[in-house]
Amino acid sequence: MAASARASARVSSFPDSSESTSAESLALQACDDVESLHEVRHAYAGLERLIGPQRVNDAEEVCSSRSELSALVRVVNEELRRRIEAAEGTLRSLRAAVAAR
Repeated sequence: MAASARASARVSSFPDSSESTSAESLALQACDDVESLHEVRHAYAGLERLIGPQRVNDAEEVCSSRSELSALVRVVNEELRRRIEAAEGTLRSLRAAVAAR
């Protein structure tokens, strides 16, 4: 989660004005945004392994309730939505900066 905190800090500290940012810095931000999406995908893969047992006896080892798993998926979905919106915003700014050149 430390990486997601860094990603949140980068997104929130990024200037809103496309005039004050260069296309290069926006491209770097877009790369960071994509990396944060990979992090959420990795979390989904872990969740999938947790829910889908690999062996027949694995199901007995999972102690989470359906409501706990639902809450976990809801949190991951919200984080994914936030990161997608951040990536979209960066790409819009990048397009505007490139078009202004």
